[in-house]
Amino acid sequence: MLTSDLAALGGLALSAFLAATLLPGGSEAVFAGLLVLRPELGLAAVLTATVANTAGGMSTYLLGRLLPRKESTPRLATLQRWGSVALLLSWVPLIGDALCAAAGVLRLHWAACLLWMAAGKGLRYAAIAWALQ
Repeated sequence: MLTSDLAALGGLALSAFLAATLLPGGSEAVFAGLLVLRPELGLAAVLTATVANTAGGMSTYLLGRLLPRKESTPRLATLQRWGSVALLLSWVPLIGDALCAAAGVLRLHWAACLLWMAAGKGLRYAAIAWALQ
């Protein structure tokens, strides 16, 4: 892999990580742009974006865990009912970050959260890559 490939994937990783934190922003445009310019990096880009976006989501989960546990609100109760599988939707704009933080507040098991979060985020990036072919 060339240095320029690593730099491009590094930029994608940074964009994907930051997009999954409480900071505003999205990584889809960076991801799509990379695939348009460098289609041969397709699989590496999907994997890089998935891992980085999941890491960003898990950092939000950790921030939620650091908050004191609150009484269950109707929204928290809904997430508690669905459990970590609800994190399949962690990629959805506006609600995704809240789901990750709420999972931390509810002290849902981190490994299950990681699995479902990665699955949802990976499927999103794979769908974008597929749509660009």
